[in-house]
Amino acid sequence: MKHSPLQPARSDEIPKQPITPVSAQLAEKPVSLIGFAKSAGRNMLEVIPAETLRQTYVRGPLNIHYICDPEIITELLVGAGRSFPKAKFTKDIIGSAVGNGLILSEGEKWRKQRRRYSPLFAARNISALAGYFAETGMEVAESLAAQQGPVDVSQIAPASTLANISRVIFSGNEEVSSEQIRTGLIAYFEYISKLSLFDLMGLPKWLPRVKWLRSKAPVTDMRELARQVIDQRRSENRAEARDFLDFMIEALDADFEDPETTIDNLLTFVVAGHETSANALAWGYYLLALDQDMQERIRHEIRSVRPEGGIAFDDLQQMPLLRAHIKETLRLYPSAAFFARDAASTVTVKGITFEKGDALFFPVYSLHRNAALWDEPDQYDPSRFMGEPPQRGQYIPFGAGPRICIGAQYAETEIMVLMASVLRDVRFSLSSAAIPTPVLTFTMRTSGPLILETERA
Repeated sequence: MKHSPLQPARSDEIPKQPITPVSAQLAEKPVSLIGFAKSAGRNMLEVIPAETLRQTYVRGPLNIHYICDPEIITELLVGAGRSFPKAKFTKDIIGSAVGNGLILSEGEKWRKQRRRYSPLFAARNISALAGYFAETGMEVAESLAAQQGPVDVSQIAPASTLANISRVIFSGNEEVSSEQIRTGLIAYFEYISKLSLFDLMGLPKWLPRVKWLRSKAPVTDMRELARQVIDQRRSENRAEARDFLDFMIEALDADFEDPETTIDNLLTFVVAGHETSANALAWGYYLLALDQDMQERIRHEIRSVRPEGGIAFDDLQQMPLLRAHIKETLRLYPSAAFFARDAASTVTVKGITFEKGDALFFPVYSLHRNAALWDEPDQYDPSRFMGEPPQRGQYIPFGAGPRICIGAQYAETEIMVLMASVLRDVRFSLSSAAIPTPVLTFTMRTSGPLILETERA
């Protein structure tokens, strides 16, 4: 059943002309296993069958299932398949970067970590961190308003979230400079974004990967930086938590965790906190450049709530149009545009049998644009999220079930505060440069520079 709000949007909430932003080209022909591995290494979207945009279930080659049916998704992530593990190839691809932290751990080890870290993402802590996000947002807005002209938002957005990481995790560290952190993180993200053909094919770990020739220094260096900041912060014995790292250490002191797993999780939060928000910001600015009317209305909403000064956590509850825009951005361009599980047992859902060992593929990009589920799925229309929410399993930018992204509220808050801070003072419009297409490797990014024109609003 297609989703549309039960309470129709007011006429002034509907764009005067349909807004159809850039989309990805999915596979129109069957892809062989070798072809899958080769193409997926540069852009995972190229191997997802185009039928997944029209059908809610597609049987792939071998033991692969592509699933876009909300009821099946819910059963496999929340119901009978809730304990199915992350796919082996997922662990092979990102294991070297994030170790055995929350993203990849399973069973009791994962449950302990989830219990340990869930309180870190409570609203009271996110509210405290919002002040750091606002500080970064005002700096970015001031810079853009001052320089004006063409800017690459695919560079501006990650610079914003890197600044936030430095503030909420690595702040106040005398042993490690902010420049060390910035250059270390950039090298680290570049390394982990290179997918290995052998990993995608599931070949043994002892076979050398091309990326090994480039040295694992970005990962080992980043782990050492993480180790330093954790050790130093612990030695400070702060009486009151002031940033995310303080909250994290409070949890560790109350519930001991081995040092390497702590580092795994710190890097997991760094990766997730940076990539998800940065991609959403870049695509979100682009969508508003396409729809000037919506951009002006959101700017008016922001200014009516907080005309000047830092955007506060409580302000966000009074910005429903901005929130709807961000939800629509994550529908069209979900950062986690694809994930997979391995069936740990045989289960039948809606007449489809998934055998033990089958690969369960969840192409979120296709789910969010599926013509059987959404009206005009390729059009930008924030009013979709101004009424009743979509059915369960239809909209999952942060996953679903027990393993839904633990930092979803952190990411949503960061995106809203940064975007509100910038839009309040800066107007975006399209430039003469070509618009890049979505590319999915570690996350869904732009295929090249995303150049927009900026001016003081």
